[in-house]
Amino acid sequence: MTRTMRSQLILLATALLLPGWASVGVAVAADDPAGPQTIVIKAAHLFDSTGTALKDGGIVVVQGEHIVAVGGAAPAGARVIDLGDATLLPGFIDAHTHLTMEFEKDYYHFVYNRMMRFPAEQALYGALYARRTLEAGFTTVRNVGAWDFVDVGLRNAINAGVTAGPRMLIAVHGVGSPGGHFDNYSYPPDRVKPWGPIEGICSGPEECREAVRYQMKWGADVIKIAPSGGVLSESDPVDVPQLTPEELAAIVSEAHKWNRKVAAHCHGDNAARLAIAAGVDSIEHGSFLTEDTLKLMKSKGVYLVPTRMAVYWTNKNADLYPPKIAAKARAAAAAHGNMFKTALRVGVPIAFGTDAGVFPHGMNAMEFGLLTELGMSPAAALLSATRDAAKLLGVEAEAGTLEAGKAADIVAVPGNVLSDIHATEHPLFVMRLGHIVVQKSGN
Repeated sequence: MTRTMRSQLILLATALLLPGWASVGVAVAADDPAGPQTIVIKAAHLFDSTGTALKDGGIVVVQGEHIVAVGGAAPAGARVIDLGDATLLPGFIDAHTHLTMEFEKDYYHFVYNRMMRFPAEQALYGALYARRTLEAGFTTVRNVGAWDFVDVGLRNAINAGVTAGPRMLIAVHGVGSPGGHFDNYSYPPDRVKPWGPIEGICSGPEECREAVRYQMKWGADVIKIAPSGGVLSESDPVDVPQLTPEELAAIVSEAHKWNRKVAAHCHGDNAARLAIAAGVDSIEHGSFLTEDTLKLMKSKGVYLVPTRMAVYWTNKNADLYPPKIAAKARAAAAAHGNMFKTALRVGVPIAFGTDAGVFPHGMNAMEFGLLTELGMSPAAALLSATRDAAKLLGVEAEAGTLEAGKAADIVAVPGNVLSDIHATEHPLFVMRLGHIVVQKSGN
């Protein structure tokens, strides 16, 4: 038996022992000399995200990992999957996730568990959360911060076909100030090693530049920063600036030199204005942004990633958090809705993001309904999670629309999605790079 044959048998055995692996891209046999199978996906409707129109009689032709045609007739000999009364869409994009963790109802139990798990153990949880996210129709995510380099391993494993998950752009550690939102929990410093630039915690421009370089060294696709305090960190006010203008300028200039975009966690308005002046690419959350700041964002092309789902979830469950966190959750929720309505009126570019991990993974699509409740049209909400999110992430050449040449990342939901945006919460078909992940109807 040749080495090649042994390798193929090992891969085949692995696929058989671990259900679902073969369906997400792990090779189980030698290349087919006849080429990849052509798959035709049909449905009553199609929203291709090139505009706001819903088209009737949707058809997408897939060969291998790519879309080769949208519309037209099914090629001879193709496998046809007819989903009936459904809407075909591009795979959804979540621009703000934390796939390697998930908060628990008991806040302190979560903090304790986070410290006690080995990175290899936490990676298995990450793989579970990644699969749930993919099965929910999200074929691309931007993972904006993780511990212990688990996001690096998870992204690489997904890219290698070792485990199922969405396309991941990762930030490694978030970059922030000592004692700020991204710093470690308030453990006694003689028992738990304080964090420094390797973990993203920095003071002064040069140390912050060093922190950015470290994240890029270990594989960051995007740099995540915390110019303001946060809701789920216990010791810092939610709206107070935590990085100086000089620190922000060093962070953003270094990231942009390396062609990395910068996502700024900001609830507070003053902190957001400092971050915008430094040249960040997006403001995440934005709970207390004023109309003037939103107009500034529009003029500079800075995206808002509203994470309405996280605001909704933390407010709904505020009684389960420590008192300081509960108070911040309620304050953010009281301001966030009006901020978002103002952002819509002003015309700020918006990219869909949920902060998944603050709430259970797989519920990401609830964000669509929450956005439309605040006045966003269903078509605009869908564009924010497809075409517009792809532009923010810099992956518009391969994702975000249903067009020939794009990656075969496709989702289908029941009925007419513009008539019922909540249909996004119940995908009946999910394809990632030409591999069927979910199929609940059709041939």
